[in-house]
Amino acid sequence: MLIMAGLGLYDEKDLTLKTLEHAKKADKIYAEFYTAILTGTTLETIEKTLGKKIHVLDREKVEYETEKLINESKDKDIMFLTAGDPMVATTHVDIAVEAKKKGIEVVIINAPSIYSAIGITGLQIYKFGKTTSIVFPEPNYFPETPYNVIKDNLSLGYHTLCLLDIHAHENKFMTANEGLQVLLDIEERRKENILSEDTKVLVVARAGSLKPKLVYGKIKDLIKQDFGAPLHSIIVLGNLHFMEEEALEILAENI
Repeated sequence: MLIMAGLGLYDEKDLTLKTLEHAKKADKIYAEFYTAILTGTTLETIEKTLGKKIHVLDREKVEYETEKLINESKDKDIMFLTAGDPMVATTHVDIAVEAKKKGIEVVIINAPSIYSAIGITGLQIYKFGKTTSIVFPEPNYFPETPYNVIKDNLSLGYHTLCLLDIHAHENKFMTANEGLQVLLDIEERRKENILSEDTKVLVVARAGSLKPKLVYGKIKDLIKQDFGAPLHSIIVLGNLHFMEEEALEILAENI
C-alpha cells in the first residue's frame, strides 16, 4: 500500500487523525519538503508526533527515484508525506498514477493547503483564476509566466494567487517584498500596464497558523512592509464583489 498524506500548512498540529493512524501502521515513512515546508515546526517534532523516523527525499530523489518508492509499496505499507495537501503538486500526482498502474493500493489523505487557507481573506474562492509561482530570478533565468497568468486572469476579472519560491535546502524563502519587486521588474520589461506601483494587492503571511498576517494595499506601500516569518503569498485582485471589499476592510490590515 502507498499512503500519500498531507501535513497541512504550518505545524505538526495540522496533522489529521487519519494520518496519525496510518503512520502507526506504516512500515516506512518518506517525506519531501522542497515544494513546500512547515515553518512552524521541525522534522524532529513531526517524527515525535508520528512516533516514526521520516526519510526525507530531496527533489532529485522524488522526481528520479520514485520507482524505488513505488516498488517498496508492493509488499510494504509505505507512507509519503508532503506539506499542504498531497495531491496539489504534479509530481505527487504522477507517483499516485504510477503506483496505481502497478496494481498498488493507493490511499490519499487530504490536508489543509494554501488553496483552502486563502478563504481566511474573505475573497470568494470561485473567483480565483489560474495560480502562478514567482521564482527567484537568476542571471539567465527570469521567467515572465506570473505576469502572463495575472494578465489573463485580470482580463476575466479573476483574482490570482501567486505562490513564492522556496529553496528549502538553503533555508531560503522568497518574501512578499521580493515577489512584488519581481512583478514590477517584469512590468518594466513588458510595459503592458498590467501592474504598477499603485496596483492594490493582498499579502498573506503564515497561512494556516493561528496568527496569520493579511495586509492589503498598493504595491508601492506593501513593498516596504515587514511581513514577518515565511511563508508568504501574494494575491493580485480581480474585480471585487462588495462583500469581498467589506471582508478586506475588516479582516485585513489596510495600508
